[in-house]
Amino acid sequence: MGSLITSTRPAAARQRHAAGFTLLELLVVIVIAGIMLGVVSFNAIPDPQKVLQEEARRIALLMQLARDEAIVRNRPIAFEVGQDRYRFLIRDDVSWQPMGQDDMLREREFRRPPVSVSIQPMTEAGSNPLRVVFGREPVDKPFVLTLAADDASVSIRADGIGHFVVE
Repeated sequence: MGSLITSTRPAAARQRHAAGFTLLELLVVIVIAGIMLGVVSFNAIPDPQKVLQEEARRIALLMQLARDEAIVRNRPIAFEVGQDRYRFLIRDDVSWQPMGQDDMLREREFRRPPVSVSIQPMTEAGSNPLRVVFGREPVDKPFVLTLAADDASVSIRADGIGHFVVE
């Protein structure tokens, strides 16, 4: 009977010990959670330069599309940009109309407005918002569109024959 009592005590002690976590296990979990939280918060606040660069790449692709559409439709298409948004317009017989029914060339807002914009050389003197017109011909005047926000700045260089490069 004495041996029966001694054999049950270690099992009970093992059960009590296995019921909780050690301090070391808790510290490891807290350190891992802290590292994961740091990574998530670091990636949640994007770099302003990267945000502007992504926006410039999107605009460059849309300008390429608008240029091609102007040639295919045989009608001028304009890219119009302000501090908080940009859009594409198509010329009818009398005036410029927004391309509302075109899903790709619809009006869009900048992800982090306001964005200061400049075009060199100026395409239409005194136009506010700034406007670049793509004509029906495959060759156009080269220009540089510069977007700046906070301390970041990105340029889109158009060579006049349909190539748009983000710098």
